[in-house]
Amino acid sequence: MDIKEIVVDVEKYLDKEVKIFGWVRNHRKQKEFGFIDFSDGTCFGTIQLVYDNKLDDFLEIQKIKIGSSLEVNGTVIKSEGKGQEFEIKVQSIKVLGDCPDEYPIQPKRHTREFLREQAYLRPRTNLFNAVFRVRSITAMAIHTYFGERGYVYFHAPLITASDCEGAGQMFQVTTLDLDRVAKSGSVDYSKDFFGKSAALTVSGQLEAETYALAYKKVYTFGPTFRAENSNTKTHASEFWMIEPEIAFCDLEGDMDIMEDMLKYVVKYVLEHAKEEMEFFDKFVEKGLLEKLNKLINSKFTRISHHDVITILKEAKVKWEFEPKYGEDIAREHEKYITEYFDGPVFIKDWPKDIKAFYMKLNPDKETVAAVDLEVPGAGELMGGSEREADLNKLVSRMKDMNVPVEGMEWYLNLRKFGGCYHSGFGMGFERLLIYLTGVENIRDVIPYPRTPGNCDY
Repeated sequence: MDIKEIVVDVEKYLDKEVKIFGWVRNHRKQKEFGFIDFSDGTCFGTIQLVYDNKLDDFLEIQKIKIGSSLEVNGTVIKSEGKGQEFEIKVQSIKVLGDCPDEYPIQPKRHTREFLREQAYLRPRTNLFNAVFRVRSITAMAIHTYFGERGYVYFHAPLITASDCEGAGQMFQVTTLDLDRVAKSGSVDYSKDFFGKSAALTVSGQLEAETYALAYKKVYTFGPTFRAENSNTKTHASEFWMIEPEIAFCDLEGDMDIMEDMLKYVVKYVLEHAKEEMEFFDKFVEKGLLEKLNKLINSKFTRISHHDVITILKEAKVKWEFEPKYGEDIAREHEKYITEYFDGPVFIKDWPKDIKAFYMKLNPDKETVAAVDLEVPGAGELMGGSEREADLNKLVSRMKDMNVPVEGMEWYLNLRKFGGCYHSGFGMGFERLLIYLTGVENIRDVIPYPRTPGNCDY
C-alpha cells in the first residue's frame, strides 16, 4: 500500500498490520533499537520505522544503508517520540535494492548546484521532491481550468516550418549528413527529410489560431524550444508553454481570462499541495504564502504602456535604464510598477515596433493590442494580444518586419475563410513554477534542464 493512504487516514490503520515499499532517507541506529526515515514518494513527508533487538535479524537491519529500497511489514502505532504522531513498528524488513556508502544523497544539506549534477537523484531530496510534485499539481490545475470551461486541448506540432516569433532563434531539424554539407558548402533542403527547412517550434500559437477558428476555445500545453544563447536564471533552451487561443475575444476579454486562470491555478496549488507550499514558505521564500494569497484576492490593474512610461519618468528614482516612450521596459521598471499599484499590473497597448507581426494594429497606427502581465516579485509572467484579423494589415506588417509571406499562406487564409477577431496569450510554465515555489532558477524547476552547453541525461 502507499504511505499516503496511511497519512490521510491514520485512525483507519492504527494498530493494524501494513506492507509498504520505499526508500531509506535516513537511518539512526542505537544499541538496542533504531529508526528509519522512510519514503515511497506518494506524499511529501516520510514515515518513521521503529525496530528493536527483539527481531531475529536485528543486526542485519542495522546494516541497511541510506538510499536502499525496502519491503516493510509492520504495525501502525501512535508515536511516543517528538516530530510525528504515528510510526510503524517493524515486524520484518526485506532489502530489495542495496545502496553503497558513496550514494550522493546523504542526510545533510546539499547545494542546488551540486544537486543539478545529480539531477537523476535530486527528486529524493525534500526540496526537489516538493518542486516536482508541485509541477505535477500545477499542470493538473491548468488542464482542469481549461477543461471545465469547454476548451479543446490542442496538440501543436513540435517540428515546424514557421517561426512564430520571427526572431530566427530556432533549432534546425535535419537528416542531412552535416559533414557532407560542410564539405559541399551548400544545403539542398529538397533532399532533406521534409523536402524543406524545418525546425523545433518556438510557439504553438499560430497553429492554435487555426483550431480556435473551428472550436472557438483551444489551448496548447507542451514543450517549446529557443536556440537563444542566454545563461540567465529565467531562460532555458527547452521549456513548456501554456497558450490558449479564443475566437470572438478582444484584448479586454483576453485579460479577463488571464487573470481568472492565474488566480484559479494559484488557489488550486495552495489547496492541493499544502505541505509542499508550507515547506517553500518556511525554507525557500519567506512570505510566499502571503504573496500568493494576496494575488488571489487582488484586482489586477490595467494601464497602457504610454501611461506606465509617464509614471516611471515622473518617479523620483535613479534608473539604471532610463524609461523611454516607444521602448521596452526593464526589470527595475516592472518591479517599480507592481509596487506602485501594490499588485499585479496588465500593461497594454505596446509600441508596434517592439512587438510581433501577428498583433492587431490599434487605431493610432503606432501601438498594437498587446498586453504583458507583471506580478510582484517575478516581473513578466504572461504575454498576450488580440490577433490581427485584417488580411491587408497583416500582410503589410509582415513585410514591414521582414517576415516571409511565402510558406505562411495557410495562416493568412484564416483571414480570408471566415475570419473573426480573436485573442490569446502565452505563459511560460517554468516561470509560473518559479513564482509559485520561490525557487528562483529555471534549472531547478525543470527535471532535466537544457541550457547552452548542457544536454546531460
